[in-house]
Amino acid sequence: MGTLAKLIDAKQPRFRTATEYVESTLKEAILTGALPGGTPLRQEDLAAEFGLSRMPIREALRQLEAQALVDFYPHRGAVVTEISAAEGADNYAIRAALEPAALRLSVPHLTKDDLKRARETVEEMDAESGQARLGELNRRLHMTLYSRAGRPRLLTLVDQQLAAADRFLRFHLAAMGRNHLSQEEHRGMIDACAAHDADEACAILTQHIETAARNLQEFFAPR
Repeated sequence: MGTLAKLIDAKQPRFRTATEYVESTLKEAILTGALPGGTPLRQEDLAAEFGLSRMPIREALRQLEAQALVDFYPHRGAVVTEISAAEGADNYAIRAALEPAALRLSVPHLTKDDLKRARETVEEMDAESGQARLGELNRRLHMTLYSRAGRPRLLTLVDQQLAAADRFLRFHLAAMGRNHLSQEEHRGMIDACAAHDADEACAILTQHIETAARNLQEFFAPR
């Protein structure tokens, strides 16, 4: 972990708490590829590297787990998440095929309560300070707009892909920030649904998914 040691030395003076210091240092190491996917993150080794107790190390690893940067496994402990450009592209391609079809079927049947619930979810996303719940809220928003499609099997497939997309969304936000959440596209989609304009709603949704896919590919390209 020679590269990590350099980051530790460079970052040490900048943070108010030990947990913030460890989280920021490990996050940079993961996103730059200095700690590749699959790298074990043993608490005792990290504590020695950082010159800290295991408590801030453990707290930082849990925060990184919430950002889809670290996974925890029984008997193995923490490991750097393995996310590839190919996996992301596959997920977004499936979503781009399924979700506009579900939305087009749903738009004519959405109720005022459905649209109110969708707007409230967008507001909840705006107010959410952490990243752990954003995937859940994003999934809830999309499924609310697709809920009146009347195709249970289609909606099951869509829900499965949105659940799988949660880790890509959290990784995406950790790497590129909240400005990539595309809340204006969410609002535009809801407005089009309220106007019963399925063509516009589907066009915004397709752009929304394709932009997210492109951003993720651009992030992985230099690595």
